[in-house]
Amino acid sequence: MKAQVLERISDLMKEPAPLRLIDCPVPVPGEYDILIRVSACGVCHTEIDEIEGRAPARLPVIPGHQVVGRVEKKGPRVKRFEKGDRVGVAWIFSACGHCELCSRGLENLCSKFRGTGMDANGGYAEYMVVSGNFAHRIPDVFSDYEAAPLLCAGAIGYRSLLLTGLNNGNNLGLTGFGGSGHLVLKMVRFNFPDTKVFVFARNPEEQSFALELGAHWAGDISQSSPEPLQAIIDTTPAWSPVIASMEKLSPGGRLVINAIRKEKNDQAALLDLDYSRHLWLEKEIKTVANVTRNDVTQFLKLADKINIRPHVEIYPFQEANCALLDLKRKKIRGSKVLKIA
Repeated sequence: MKAQVLERISDLMKEPAPLRLIDCPVPVPGEYDILIRVSACGVCHTEIDEIEGRAPARLPVIPGHQVVGRVEKKGPRVKRFEKGDRVGVAWIFSACGHCELCSRGLENLCSKFRGTGMDANGGYAEYMVVSGNFAHRIPDVFSDYEAAPLLCAGAIGYRSLLLTGLNNGNNLGLTGFGGSGHLVLKMVRFNFPDTKVFVFARNPEEQSFALELGAHWAGDISQSSPEPLQAIIDTTPAWSPVIASMEKLSPGGRLVINAIRKEKNDQAALLDLDYSRHLWLEKEIKTVANVTRNDVTQFLKLADKINIRPHVEIYPFQEANCALLDLKRKKIRGSKVLKIA
């Protein structure tokens, strides 16, 4: 099979082709596994974190954790799926299933959590193997390319929104407006119809896109918020929007950081952190760590129910490096997806 492989850490801006397209054997499913013939895989900023060393991947590795395809083979103990079923694989590749955190429904925090495309081979390939217990049925209403971003950008956005503790009518801020942000806006418009969404994005195209999708206001992170914000979700790779967001929060407000890692070259922004301006009056910071299978399941049900359709930009499989570089350069309108088969 063909696969895009990450073999070593590099600077994407200096080495714009970090993935190498190779031929390798088709993986063999174990007794609890399914072999998936991959048709589409979403492109995520986490892949850039892996390439640049902020998220330590098991190298060499096949990246990709927004995987859609069809069951080609299954192990003898797999009961949930049959050959030909359309399935998806999200960021959660596996967890132990029996520790105290897993028993509380927090398998995303399990010490044995493994990320798809980081700790185990993912979907930048014609085939991949995963446990049948960690695969998801894809609602018929979505195309393969629409379904792929739902498995990460949608699911992690869903978890982020839950963690804000938002009530209908509360104002919500979004810093950054890429794959996850635009899906959060769609969710908010359904679940919190009286909530105003204020988008902070440095790219004028992203600001226009946010307004097209129903944002109440859109501007740059350096601008003041037109109204007080009870909650903010940050999806950027930088530190400076975190500091700016804390200043925009109302007393008692909560910032939810939806990012696996933050870039070190922006850490100087932390020197601007001022207790009285940014943390006083019981403001909170909460991070999103991975997703659970239940997050994915519940979001797919919601997306089906309210017809959440992500805006996608499709790249040929051979142009995976190009898609990553465009993402790094902030050429974003919705979600980027690789056409594998």
